[in-house]
Amino acid sequence: MLAKPPLLSVAEALKFLLKSAVPLNQAETIPTLEANGRVLAAPQVSQINVPGMDNSQMDGYAVRAAECASGETRLRVSQRIPAGHVGVALEPGTAARIFTGAMVPQGADAIVMQEACEFSKDADGDHVIVRHVPQAGEWIRETGEDIKAADTILPAGVRLRPQELGLAASVGLASLPVLRKLRVAVFFTGDELTMPGEALKPGAIYNSNRFLLRGLLENFGCEVKDFGIVPDRLQATRDTLRAAAASHDLIITSGGVSVGEEDHVKPAVEAEGRLNMWQIAMKPGKPLAFGEINRGSGKAFFLGLPGNPVSTFVTFLVFVRPFLLRLQGIDNVAPRTLTLRADFNWPKADRRQEFLRARFNDAGGLDLFPKQGSGVLTSTVWGDGLIDNPAGKTIAEGDLVRFIPFDHLLH
Repeated sequence: MLAKPPLLSVAEALKFLLKSAVPLNQAETIPTLEANGRVLAAPQVSQINVPGMDNSQMDGYAVRAAECASGETRLRVSQRIPAGHVGVALEPGTAARIFTGAMVPQGADAIVMQEACEFSKDADGDHVIVRHVPQAGEWIRETGEDIKAADTILPAGVRLRPQELGLAASVGLASLPVLRKLRVAVFFTGDELTMPGEALKPGAIYNSNRFLLRGLLENFGCEVKDFGIVPDRLQATRDTLRAAAASHDLIITSGGVSVGEEDHVKPAVEAEGRLNMWQIAMKPGKPLAFGEINRGSGKAFFLGLPGNPVSTFVTFLVFVRPFLLRLQGIDNVAPRTLTLRADFNWPKADRRQEFLRARFNDAGGLDLFPKQGSGVLTSTVWGDGLIDNPAGKTIAEGDLVRFIPFDHLLH
């Protein structure tokens, strides 16, 4: 009997995947209002200063600081300047009523907030008593304080969030160049699979992975085409692979990547392209397939995930997520991690790297879901993230562990 090949480590498999991921180079220009979640194709440079003029940070009075040195200064109010309006030069011995965001008039060099002033309407006009000794520049946002003209405000390769869109809009960018959406095809193999809403026959299961994978891919801004459930037939699998490869960058399947008589994904991919079948030293999610499907002069990447739902979920987060991000042109694909206290015992070490479902507790530590099986999908709903537990390591209550929150993995 031939010896089984050694298990591939998570790090080795991930390194191979990322080395193969060639980022998209096709860009399009779209309105900034529609760019949420897209990846920026080119750096963006501001043509203006932000703010474009000295403006007030407070509702109050614009003054000459030197005229208010007594801490009890009475000044005539010579003008009123709301935001969006331009005042006139400030006359000596006067103050200007000013509002947050309004342009500071020429001659003024400080803003005194209204709480430090007393306004009066007298026979000889409006006056204010300034009961504060301001410093020059006080409560003034200077021209270009946030952004200066010619500053690069956004680098290429950043995924645009609402705050990036707001920043782009603040310098007047009405449109942005973004990489086109990644086109991903999915299909599912197994005669036992049944869609929710249909009656379950003996031996059948509902196809939860279809909903799981499509939702994950949509979270990452992919353009998804679902080829549905493919019969457990070699020719049907080959036909679907060819159809999916014709217009997609990546094909993802769940199930059917073993070597049993009814598992047709492996021979189908090998017939239509090339395939690496890996046994990963991770739990859950041991089997993983990676390859390419030929199409004309090009190719589509292929990733075959295990069929158990938690295994599908975890292998997506560990392998598919960084692969997608790298294809989308994002360099930093490592998830953010936290070091937290384990408030449980995990006394049995595994020879594989484990990804344990856990959640935050009110004491600032982590609780462990009691059932860690690869089919226990409730653990992914109950949990807040994954404990990345190295191979061969037990966990005792009070130990510090590496925790990856789902918030850092699902988008």
